[in-house]
Amino acid sequence: MAGTGKLPNIVFILADDLGYGDVACYNAQAKVPTPNLDRLAAEGMRFTDAHSPSTVCTPTRYSLLTGRMAFRTGKRGVFTGAGGPCLIEEGRLTLPQMLRDKGYATACFGKWHVGMTFFDADGKPIHKDGLEAVKRIDFGRSILGGPIHRGFDVFFGTACCPTTDWLYAYIDGDRIPVAPTHIVDRGPLPDHPYSKDNRPGMIAPGFDLEEVDLVFLDKSKGFLEKHVESKPDQPFFLFHSMQAVHLPSFAADRFKGKTDAGPHGDFIFEMDYIVGELTKTLERLGLAENTLVMFSSDNGPEVPTVLAMRADHQHDGARPWRGMKRDQWEGGHRVPFIARWPGKIAAGSITDQTVCLTDVMATCAALVGAALPNDAAEDSYNILDVLLGEDNEPVRRYTLHQTISLALAIRRGPWKYLDHKGSGGNRYKGNRRLEKYMIEDTAPQAPGQLYNLDTDPGETNNLYFRHPEIVKELKSQLEQYKDSGRSAPRRN
Repeated sequence: MAGTGKLPNIVFILADDLGYGDVACYNAQAKVPTPNLDRLAAEGMRFTDAHSPSTVCTPTRYSLLTGRMAFRTGKRGVFTGAGGPCLIEEGRLTLPQMLRDKGYATACFGKWHVGMTFFDADGKPIHKDGLEAVKRIDFGRSILGGPIHRGFDVFFGTACCPTTDWLYAYIDGDRIPVAPTHIVDRGPLPDHPYSKDNRPGMIAPGFDLEEVDLVFLDKSKGFLEKHVESKPDQPFFLFHSMQAVHLPSFAADRFKGKTDAGPHGDFIFEMDYIVGELTKTLERLGLAENTLVMFSSDNGPEVPTVLAMRADHQHDGARPWRGMKRDQWEGGHRVPFIARWPGKIAAGSITDQTVCLTDVMATCAALVGAALPNDAAEDSYNILDVLLGEDNEPVRRYTLHQTISLALAIRRGPWKYLDHKGSGGNRYKGNRRLEKYMIEDTAPQAPGQLYNLDTDPGETNNLYFRHPEIVKELKSQLEQYKDSGRSAPRRN
């Protein structure tokens, strides 16, 4: 698209722990209205076979920002507190840096969760999770390895999960302007089945756990307004990274009781409102026509959320898939993905192309005319022609999946091979909450799992021994992708 006129603005909105079945346009049985996401889909393209690069947040965010599967770093799990260093290697080309090199203003507001370097009073890097590490932070020192060191011009947000973590404080650029002073008092906070994932961490004065997402919204809106006023001819990339709908489900006061689906339903409703406010701001400022808006989620819905919402409100955030956050089954990583670009993406279009959030980087590179080197975006495929309705052929022959434990899977068309037993994430057997959803493996002696998603979308019938030739092919291809360090073709 470069060279055909003014470069488009790009807005990527990433929800947290939002399941495929949490959005009404993906689930006719959803109990929570999502009118703004439904409108976005009606005005753009809805992907029905889109996947987060991982079944948890830190690796997905790494992969979205680099176009590279995070298992290649060797990092297991996620960051908390003063955890670090930044998972994105220094010198690695990132999505925002690539766009900045093409003249874009770049901004990130919200949850980072890819690791940072905090320092103690002696100037030593901390790089530790947990409460004691947070207590060691010297808040008078600059923070390294954050968004402004990985391609963003501006950042306002939090190091990790804003309302779950050991560090409840905002970061502005590379500083925490208001340092935490005491352990959070959870007494006045809401108490319900969706409020339990709130660690007793250090909190800054004025850090309102129930208003976090509205603070991020104000920052993104302010950036857009200021940009139009000061640099109207410069294209921009805005990454709006939500807390919603990660537990605890602390909807802001104005959203409490707005749905018939309890506190988490209200939180989903708030998330949808934020999407609407961002798109309305683009329209009000005259930016919508030349802005590509993309929306997705970092993984499937959280376990306690799914269980309580099923029991209390007959709402299934993972519907129609097996599994949930952390699991290698589809419910853990098949996510909503919607793209709108008026006049370029056909309104109301739907595609069943298999895509991954790693593909955003190569797609944006094609959009702006950036040449990606071979040591960048190694797992990223260009889906621009799909967005523009110019190609119906499958972009990806194979797609990789990973879990919190670095368990891997690979997909080709309907065939999905899991290179491990079990979920790869959550423990079902012996777990009183999850055991009722446990499905016995039909090939219990097999070291892996093979499913045909066309005939068995619920992943209930393990065909490992019935199709050894497909197991061999997919296992071989997985090993080749691991050894070569890439799954996307090399570039000239």
